[in-house]
Amino acid sequence: MKRTFWLGVGIATGIALSRKASQTARQATPAGLASNLGDAVRELAGALGTFGAEVRAGMNEREQELHEAVERASGVPSAYGAQPPRQGRHAFLDEQQARPRRAPRADG
Repeated sequence: MKRTFWLGVGIATGIALSRKASQTARQATPAGLASNLGDAVRELAGALGTFGAEVRAGMNEREQELHEAVERASGVPSAYGAQPPRQGRHAFLDEQQARPRRAPRADG
């Protein structure tokens, strides 16, 4: 009975070690390394996106606090929440959207 038990333990250990070795060998191939690198880059991009969103939220919150402080100190209502005029490439996009679209010509 003892021999059968230890035989079973040896077989189970051999299978586990074999699977672990083949998994490690698969990760050491160029495709495995590329997969690991791709996962790491995706994780980093997600973390950067989350960080950027948190920074923007903090900036908006602080801007609102500053506008409220200016209103309290000066008594002049600020135009917080109004869209400031855009600059650069965003201004061009606003112009494109503001222009009326031409009706297609009927060259019949």
